[in-house]
Amino acid sequence: MIEWRFLKGAERKEIEKAIEIEFGIKKIPGEVIMSGSEKLFLFSGDLSEEDVSKISELVPVERIGVYFAKVIAGEVRLSIEGSQILKYQIKKNIFELDEKQAESWMMGDELNVASGMKGFVVMKYRDNFMGCGKASLEKISNFIPKTRRLKRRKE
Repeated sequence: MIEWRFLKGAERKEIEKAIEIEFGIKKIPGEVIMSGSEKLFLFSGDLSEEDVSKISELVPVERIGVYFAKVIAGEVRLSIEGSQILKYQIKKNIFELDEKQAESWMMGDELNVASGMKGFVVMKYRDNFMGCGKASLEKISNFIPKTRRLKRRKE
């Protein structure tokens, strides 16, 4: 059985503070639910934590809401959906991709660029937010799951 819990009080404030520091996001719209020790889901439905607990007694509840972020060593990495849901609030640590970089990124490649940034950065191509990478001095590491990557074209 998968463990999950609605984050309240200090736990929620800790997540909100981390994403404000990293991305400038001021408000998470909805309930934040933690699955296990690191995955965060955003839920904006009408069910309370008590309602979900009652349902989970009858049937297994594997996930609630949309996976929007992961907590890694106190930092928060937004998922593709998380970056899209929160795109109007993201104010910092944005890396603008050109067309060639965007295609390469969506194929799962890391980018060999000196971005001048460090830590998690949101990848953006035009008006499209494409999740997060981890920037270091010489590259940006890619976290797009293999199942979501674009296929390479055969020439």
